[in-house]
Amino acid sequence: MTKPLSFSAFVMNTASHITHGMWRDEEGHQLNFNDVDLWVSLAKRLEEGGFDAIFFADVIGLYGDHRGGWDFHVETGLQIPSNDPIVLMSALAVNTKHLGLAFTAAPLQEPPFNFARRVSTLDHISKGRIAWNMVTSSLENAFRNFGYDELVPHDERYKWADEYVDVLYKLWEGSWDEGALLQDRESGIHAAPAKVHKINHVGERYKVEGPHLVSPSPQRTPVLFQAGSSPAGRDFAARNAEAVFIVAPDPENVRKLINDTRRLAIQNGRDGNDIHFYQGLSFVVGETEEDARRKEFELDNKVDFDMMIAHMAGGMGVDLGNVGLDTPLENIETEGIRSTFEWLKQSTPGRTPNVKDIAQMRSRTTRIVGTPETIADQLELWSNAGVDGINVINATIPGSYEEFIDQVMPVLRQRGLARAENGEPATLRHKLFGENRLSERHPAARYRGAFVSKEGIQQ
Repeated sequence: MTKPLSFSAFVMNTASHITHGMWRDEEGHQLNFNDVDLWVSLAKRLEEGGFDAIFFADVIGLYGDHRGGWDFHVETGLQIPSNDPIVLMSALAVNTKHLGLAFTAAPLQEPPFNFARRVSTLDHISKGRIAWNMVTSSLENAFRNFGYDELVPHDERYKWADEYVDVLYKLWEGSWDEGALLQDRESGIHAAPAKVHKINHVGERYKVEGPHLVSPSPQRTPVLFQAGSSPAGRDFAARNAEAVFIVAPDPENVRKLINDTRRLAIQNGRDGNDIHFYQGLSFVVGETEEDARRKEFELDNKVDFDMMIAHMAGGMGVDLGNVGLDTPLENIETEGIRSTFEWLKQSTPGRTPNVKDIAQMRSRTTRIVGTPETIADQLELWSNAGVDGINVINATIPGSYEEFIDQVMPVLRQRGLARAENGEPATLRHKLFGENRLSERHPAARYRGAFVSKEGIQQ
């Protein structure tokens, strides 16, 4: 039986996110990313069009050098300048009622106590529609921006993330018991002290006394996204994530990844269906197949493939700016994004990937070109492979999303691949999983009631 897919818009608060160079196109209104009205208008359009969420990527530093330096990034607008998406969440929250609001942040950029407070506040403002994409940051410059001499090794970053989320779970799930907030005017009791607890966390990186300063928000813990596909990343996702963002080269590879991650989740005491998987895809829509191919040809002539190489290679920590496009890429071992190279190998079966493949991986490998009907055919294949949702990558804002909403969504609804309507306002977790709070199988659940002694006194 066909099930509806969930749709999110994959964006970034910058001029050039993934399909690089398109800010120069007259339809590329992402050039106006500093204007909050652009994002409010887009969020409203996505909500009306049946999208479940808007998903903001983010970086906190420059990508690795290209042609020996970083001037290229500034000159071309390669994710610089870029603005903090967390700040933008408040504006989007008060201008929408149904749309989930997902943002990216790493342990590197903020201590867990203050991060927990900000996220809980946003969840209150949005009435429970916040999601956090848990990343570890892979950019050398990002770590130097926060006082480190170099990039922390890959697997060590995930150990760091383990303690970071552990502190957050204690604050979000354990610091306030259910029913602690009374707000009783007659008695004068605002909250019951016996139901509010310090967490007294002492770990390798953090000492946090608590209590959490924000009363429980509608979701308590935001919906937890994750995007790593290295062994350490998949293990982290299997234990912590509720939704995983993936960029697999084809449905067969995505099926293997999903099955493996769900197997790991079961090994960690969870249900395989506790995790949803969102495949990143872009679309070129035409009235006919010939029209679609013509539009794809025009798009490829506008995309800046040098920027594509700088983005992908820079994320892996290698400079390929002065290397020929046909140069084979042997196994790349870096402390950057290992998953990128793994996807690259899978997208070029039977041969060694080259520099040109890096440029084409994001722009073409995960692109679907065709009429609304043939696009629906392809999305059905992804759905049958186990994908729960699609993270829709844009070439232009708002054009890519308007085209998808107006032309593709009606066909998807006819086939049962998209929900018919928004329904009543609900938390994002309820929309995705049918409940407002984290499952009892999630590791955060162990902190519910964990800070009360047997006598019912605060610890």
